[in-house]
Amino acid sequence: MAGTSQRSVQRLALASVVANAAIVVTGGAVRLTGSGLGCPDWPRCTPGRLTPTTQSPGHAFIEFGNRSLTFVLVAVVAATLVAVVRQQPRRRSLVRLACLLVLGIPAQAVLGGITVLTGLNPWTVMAHFLLSMVLLAVAVTLHQRSREGDGPALPLVPRPLRQLGYGVLGVVAVTLAVGTVVTGSGPHSGDPKAGRTGFDPGAVSQLHADLVMLLIGLSLALWVGLRATGAPTRAAGVLVLVEAGQALIGWTQYFTKLPVVLVGAHLAGACLVLIAATRVVLSLRLRDAPAASAAEDAAVEVTAEDAAGVELVS
Repeated sequence: MAGTSQRSVQRLALASVVANAAIVVTGGAVRLTGSGLGCPDWPRCTPGRLTPTTQSPGHAFIEFGNRSLTFVLVAVVAATLVAVVRQQPRRRSLVRLACLLVLGIPAQAVLGGITVLTGLNPWTVMAHFLLSMVLLAVAVTLHQRSREGDGPALPLVPRPLRQLGYGVLGVVAVTLAVGTVVTGSGPHSGDPKAGRTGFDPGAVSQLHADLVMLLIGLSLALWVGLRATGAPTRAAGVLVLVEAGQALIGWTQYFTKLPVVLVGAHLAGACLVLIAATRVVLSLRLRDAPAASAAEDAAVEVTAEDAAGVELVS
């Protein structure tokens, strides 16, 4: 049986990135529509029933729809794991990353269930979101590694710039964490009965904004440093642009009393910032090209034979 082609692995790894980001955005839509407890039970929608009924309120269908999308994520991630396992030669680095994505799904399901059963406790909602972001970063890493070989990573920039790149990613993580506290302290709780953190929304919003300014400053410094050393700057430039757009959305939503459309866009922007920051760190080193699979080698041989045949005929 022929192994999975390198191109198929890359496509499935990219699909895993998209699927993990999409489940974050749709989960945010559940919260922003006040549907967080549309299905008040877990894993059933209501006690004794797995799905909503025709008499169920609209919130139940929104919440159940998001739960159903988990099966799409399962299918994509499982297909990715099968592909990397069947790839020849098998690459342990990709298998480990794909296994992390697969293991993350039941962890998210359990955490999601706890969130529902605790009436959308803001701290479990935060944990649920942050775990999703960790899995998104793993998916981005898997996609990038699928395009590289397993040789040693050769640094493209001096050590201080590499450290700055990791520092930027660290500040992104802290900014996302504080952003969840802002959300847990604000009005969009997912249900009128859900609790809040008790923090002053204005104070935590100011802290979040300060971190965003620090992040943009560090990202600009990284871009300038890369440009000065002649290193590739594309990934860092994309990160700065994404951060600027995210900051604009964040400030606009704050001064316009948090309209749900802008809050949803800000959530999607958070995913893009994490994706871009992860790619920046991965762009600061270089690995060899991935080895072709047996099927791809055979295809190359066939093409070479055909070309030789054409030459003989001509």
